[in-house]
Amino acid sequence: MDRVEKSNEKYKQLFGDGVPVAYSTDPDFQDILNHFIFGEVFYQGNLDDKLRELITLVVLATNQTLPQLKAHVEAALNVGLTPVEIKEAVYQCAPYIGFPKTLNAITEINEVFKSKNIALPIESQKQVEEDNRFDKGLAVQVEIFGDVISKMREGTPANQKHIPEYLSSFCFGDFYTRGGLDLKTREILTLCIVSALGGAENQVKSHVQGNLNVGNNKEMLITVITHCLPYMGFPRTLNALNCVNEIIPEN
Repeated sequence: MDRVEKSNEKYKQLFGDGVPVAYSTDPDFQDILNHFIFGEVFYQGNLDDKLRELITLVVLATNQTLPQLKAHVEAALNVGLTPVEIKEAVYQCAPYIGFPKTLNAITEINEVFKSKNIALPIESQKQVEEDNRFDKGLAVQVEIFGDVISKMREGTPANQKHIPEYLSSFCFGDFYTRGGLDLKTREILTLCIVSALGGAENQVKSHVQGNLNVGNNKEMLITVITHCLPYMGFPRTLNALNCVNEIIPEN
């Protein structure tokens, strides 16, 4: 099967029998897009379509490409992702892209869910309370990053101590502890989010190491970042791959 046949088959699996609007105005561009994304990138490496769609959702949310996000929410449902998994992936963006952009993405998701008669709100995945969100978040942080966390906290100036406190309780306590997605998946999605941001190479390197620590190997990370390429472009993809190669050198 050549890449054109692959792209046609994959597109139909994701989006059904509909034809992209751009075919009526920009058919050459749409062909290039379809054949590259759905005929090549989707077949690179060994990720399943569910993880590929979760990755696509968080990169589109990060970039605020909301019409495409909405289309991929439908694709995510079509490949068998649950409403909980879709919501949790986008909730995971909040510590990195901020609340306003995350809310924009949630609005698009809710519109699709309403059109599919998916009841809102979906079931809560909360697993912390006010009195333990810091401790549980810190425990997850240490599980991912190890001893570097205590060193980071000790080295923070006194007038900035609230930042690592927020990081433990908010980023890791409020989000990483939630149900719906496992730790390895959340760490993969975080790597994609910070890679898509651009200019966050220090954080990309940290999360490359974090992924390695939770069991996501280099080949998987290369495939994951490759999947981000059509949505965030070559510069950010190459920067992210440089970070992978720096943290996990080739033998």
